[in-house]
Amino acid sequence: MKFTRIDPHPQLEHLIECYWMMQDDDPTPNVEKIVPDGFTELIFNYGSVYKAKTNGEWYVQTPNLLAGQISSYFYLENTGPTGSFAIKLKPAALTQLFNLNMVNYLDKIVDLDTFPNHELATLKEKLLPFKDEHHLKQVLDGYFLELSENATINPLKDTLELIFSSNGMASVAEMIAVAQVSERQLERLFKKYIGLSPKYYSRIIRFNYIFQLIKSKKNSWTEIVYQSGYYDQSHFIRNFKAFTGEDPSSYFFEEKNMANFFLNK
Repeated sequence: MKFTRIDPHPQLEHLIECYWMMQDDDPTPNVEKIVPDGFTELIFNYGSVYKAKTNGEWYVQTPNLLAGQISSYFYLENTGPTGSFAIKLKPAALTQLFNLNMVNYLDKIVDLDTFPNHELATLKEKLLPFKDEHHLKQVLDGYFLELSENATINPLKDTLELIFSSNGMASVAEMIAVAQVSERQLERLFKKYIGLSPKYYSRIIRFNYIFQLIKSKKNSWTEIVYQSGYYDQSHFIRNFKAFTGEDPSSYFFEEKNMANFFLNK
């Protein structure tokens, strides 16, 4: 599997985390685990579609998808050769750009082609087909630069910056102080713009930080537990297993798979 991460135009960095591509000519079915990373996505499969396993059941996905925030891991399996690209959006961007209420898409991956929003339902017609990676970036940048002219203001901008800069370790009290709203108002804003509570979203970002610490290869497990803000090792392990289904000591951090590609930025 070849993974490619593409940076968006600098003027889109407040709305788009990155574009990405996956390519694999091998049709052999391979199961991949997807874990939470705190971002939403618009995904387009121009190769074979994927199967997904959620709640213990496998189902065949449609080619073009909107993926909301996920609160835990799930599985994907290819049904043939892979050809995919996606727009990985900043946490609040789907609301800013398309006025979506993100709590409605928590733990959901929905069909874009039948989506009840004309702009999103017809998006594939503006993006497909494309010639190569360079052409795809041009098409995506051009589309989102035009769309961004009407993007609404993100009321959680400063709060999200606090969460990311603290690697998910900011307290709710600190978030409230930055947002300058009540705790109840903050919860409502997070449900609408993110889909999750501020506390749970921070847990996901803190979980992501573990991968950055491990990637540096300069820290022992004891140091990683401390630096990622967990009370003790058992608390660290419980949280890691909640998001991955695995103990950190048995997780393959170096394996070239979807989860590690997205978390090892």
